[in-house]
Amino acid sequence: MPAPEELRIGLIGLDTSHAVEFTKLLNDPKNPAHVAGARVVAAFPGGSADLPSSIDRVPQYTATLRDQWQVEIVADIPALLARVDAVLLLSVDGRPHLEQIRPVIAARKPVFIDKPLAASLKDAREIYRLCAEARVPCFSSSGLRFYPGIQALKTAAGEIHGVEAFSPAPTEPHHPDLYWYGIHGVEILYTLMGPGCQWIERTFTDDAEVIVARWKDGRTATFRGIRKGPHEYGATVYGSKGVRLSEPVRGALYQGLVTEIVRFFQTGRPPVPPEETLEMFTFMDAAQLSRQRDGARVDLGSVR
Repeated sequence: MPAPEELRIGLIGLDTSHAVEFTKLLNDPKNPAHVAGARVVAAFPGGSADLPSSIDRVPQYTATLRDQWQVEIVADIPALLARVDAVLLLSVDGRPHLEQIRPVIAARKPVFIDKPLAASLKDAREIYRLCAEARVPCFSSSGLRFYPGIQALKTAAGEIHGVEAFSPAPTEPHHPDLYWYGIHGVEILYTLMGPGCQWIERTFTDDAEVIVARWKDGRTATFRGIRKGPHEYGATVYGSKGVRLSEPVRGALYQGLVTEIVRFFQTGRPPVPPEETLEMFTFMDAAQLSRQRDGARVDLGSVR
C-alpha cells in the first residue's frame, strides 16, 4: 500500500513503454532517478486492435506491471477511477483519447495525456474544452520538453532569435504525419520558441522533411524530421549570447516529465498551457496541408 502522503496513480493504456518507464520512476525508491510523491497502483490495459504497434505490446507491458511492480490490472476505466487520485492517459493511439478521458472528467480526476493528445485537432480542442468546462486539471507533453539538455538551451543562448529543431518522424496511417513521432521535435521547437507561429512551408520526402516557419514577431525556425539514418533528438539555438547546440539525449529521458506530472497533480497547475499545445497541433495540421499542396505556405490562422 502507498504511504498516506503519496498520490495513487492509475494508468489508462498499457500499449507503450511509457507505462513501464513511468512506473519505474514512481514506484522504485532505489532508482537514482526516483520521483517521489506518487505511486502507480492500478492500470487498465486498453489497446487498439487495428494498430499492431499498440495491441501487440499490451500483453508484455501488462505482465511486467502486474508481476514486477504489483500494479492491479482492472477490467475497465470506471474500475480504475474508483481506486486512484489521478490518471496518466498513456494510450499510444491518439484516436481513443477523447472517449477515454470522458469518464475521467466525470470523476473529476486530474489527468496527464501522453503524446499525441489526440489524433485530430478537432478532438484535441474538444478534450481541452471538456476539461475547462468541468474544471478538471489536464495537460499533455512530450518528455523532450523537460529534458535537461533542452531546458538548458532556454537560458544558455540568451534571448532566442531562432531555432533549428530535429527528431525522428516516422509516420503512421491512422494519424496526421507529425502527430505520431515528429511531435517530439515540434515540442522541442515550441519549448524554445514559444507560441506565436504565423505560417509554415513543408518539404517532404520518404527520407526526411524540413519545415520552415515564421513567427509573428519576425523570428524564424526550422524543424527537420528524420526517417533515414540515426534517429536523434535535439536543437540548435541562435541567441543573443551566441549559437548553442543541445547535448545528446541520453539517460533518464522521462525524469523531468514525471517530476512535472507529480507537481501538476499536487498543485492542479499545468506546466504547459492548453493554448500552446493546441497551437502545436495547429502547426502540425498546417504542415499536413502544406504537404498536400506540394510545399505551399500555410497560415496557421487559416487552419484555426
